Amino acid sequence: MDAAEFRRRGKEMVDLIADYLENIEQRPVYPDVEPGYLRSLIPEEAPEEPDTYEDVVKDIERVIMPGVTHWHSPYFYAYFPTANSFPAMLADMLSGAIGCIGFSWAASPACTELETVMMDWLGKMLKLPEDFIAGTHGQGGGVIQGTASEATLVALLAARSRAVRMILASDPQRPETGITSKLVAYSSDQAHCSVERAGMIAGVRMKKIPTEQSDKYAVQGETLRRMIQEDKAAGLIPFYFCATLGTTPSCAFDHITELGHVSGPALYVSKIWMHIDAAYAGSSFICPEFRPLLNGIEFADSFNFNPHKWLLVNFDCSTMWVRKRSDLIGAFKMDPLYLKHDHQESGRYFYTDNSLFRSLKMWFVFRMYGLKGLQDYIRKHVELAKEFESLVRADQRFEISADVVLGLVCFRLKGSNEVNETLLKRINNGRKIHLVPCQLSGQFVLRFAVCARTTESRHIREAWRLITQLAEEVMQELPH
Repeated sequence: MDAAEFRRRGKEMVDLIADYLENIEQRPVYPDVEPGYLRSLIPEEAPEEPDTYEDVVKDIERVIMPGVTHWHSPYFYAYFPTANSFPAMLADMLSGAIGCIGFSWAASPACTELETVMMDWLGKMLKLPEDFIAGTHGQGGGVIQGTASEATLVALLAARSRAVRMILASDPQRPETGITSKLVAYSSDQAHCSVERAGMIAGVRMKKIPTEQSDKYAVQGETLRRMIQEDKAAGLIPFYFCATLGTTPSCAFDHITELGHVSGPALYVSKIWMHIDAAYAGSSFICPEFRPLLNGIEFADSFNFNPHKWLLVNFDCSTMWVRKRSDLIGAFKMDPLYLKHDHQESGRYFYTDNSLFRSLKMWFVFRMYGLKGLQDYIRKHVELAKEFESLVRADQRFEISADVVLGLVCFRLKGSNEVNETLLKRINNGRKIHLVPCQLSGQFVLRFAVCARTTESRHIREAWRLITQLAEEVMQELPH
């Protein structure tokens, strides 16, 4: 394909994408296929001679679309949003064309510097403390990761490195293995499974802190304090705590101001590293009415959320800030000769060892929506969730299972877990809307997350009509 054909095919692809998104709600939101469906639709081996572009495009509808779950359909209410916008898609095209890998400032200065500035722009939208803004006299800054899972692992590894380093500074003869075997980290029992997985990868024990419905599934400071004291008494070394703002099951919020006071002096380390995971909810903090949910950020060592969930920046783009960039430098810095350059010691660009040109998407989206446009988008989704909540509350057969703070509604039919499992199966088997469940206090709960950029009130009401219709069928089948 030469440049001339690329121009022609590129325009055709833009039309294909625009048609797909404009007509997406006409497609069943969930695919009707069995595992292995695709293998029988394509040859067993790659072609020896090249196929035509027309043949490839024809096979998108024949091979790919039947197996696609349409996350950007206004009838998709599962998991959490995945961001999508035309400005971000255009930036993705440009990023792919430039194709630079910004592993250092010298590898591509614009890549490094735009990421620094975009992280500062976003940090200021969130009103983060100046310690986290690279363009100040603070010692911190931001880095774009691939996912919140990566950010959690990076923070955990940096915390482990800092703890070991500080202990060895006071006791140089102590074997490092004897330190790491006693390290203990903490997270809520509502935290995403990636937090526990990070502990497995890092080789440290991760303890789950129990939460209660009466506390809105938030970690209580006294519970964390008691666990730390018990572990210290047992000779363990508490070093890391992952707080969550907007948990996956119910969008619960840990009280980070209270928890920040708890994660104070601990054995061998001056302070337990507090990482804040706000993967979904973090986008909402650009709105003044939701910013109080981030109060206590001043106690954190690191903070992360995903613009690729709810801020119109396409996957992948997970933003992470640290209070002290030297903590990451100490944990991950490598200096082979082929990576050295004249501006090696420019501290603001410490974190670009694994950076792609993701910041272009942020630049396009922030400029073309503006802060007000982004705030309006968040508020609209919250209003739609509140509308759905009001429909649930008006029906005496249903109950709300957790506070509705942002764009997630947790609800269920009053009755057994089995009845709700049956209802969810009927909903998803119909392939008109798509939901996933969670478990709260032993109950099987349905999650209704407002996800798509194009979701409107009519979609919410249509979804509710379908849910109530299927609920009526399920209840009529119950033994009397």
